[in-house]
Amino acid sequence: MIKNVHERRLPGDGWVDRAVELWPERWPKLVLDRPLGVGADGGHGFVRYRCTGHEPGKRVEFTFSPGLGLVGTHVFEAVPGGIRHTITGRPNGWMLLGWPLAVRWLHDALIEDMFDNLSIAAGQSIVPARWSWWVRVLRAVARRLD
Repeated sequence: MIKNVHERRLPGDGWVDRAVELWPERWPKLVLDRPLGVGADGGHGFVRYRCTGHEPGKRVEFTFSPGLGLVGTHVFEAVPGGIRHTITGRPNGWMLLGWPLAVRWLHDALIEDMFDNLSIAAGQSIVPARWSWWVRVLRAVARRLD
């Protein structure tokens, strides 16, 4: 079972819905087939999902598409004083090795980059997240495969 949680302190509200808008440019673009809301299909890179829950400004839930190798959800939610992103799921197939070896590390870096964008939009002064050496290696390999 995977439970991966990231939180960031942010002033004010509405950051949950802005997460799509402020997606980091240096990652595969997040694309949805319609505005954010229940039923919107999309994803980023090879990760596909559908919006299965949306309380504007408070919570958005995406359920991973069948065949990804991860049965579960990822959720953005407003928490007192900030935002939380949680992946909860059960890996299968290639993701049994893919998650611990690569996907987790890439996911963690992407979420921290997105939270940096949210912090900047909130007017906070931040020290940007730094990618680990492993994330830099994985990104270099991915670029060569494109």
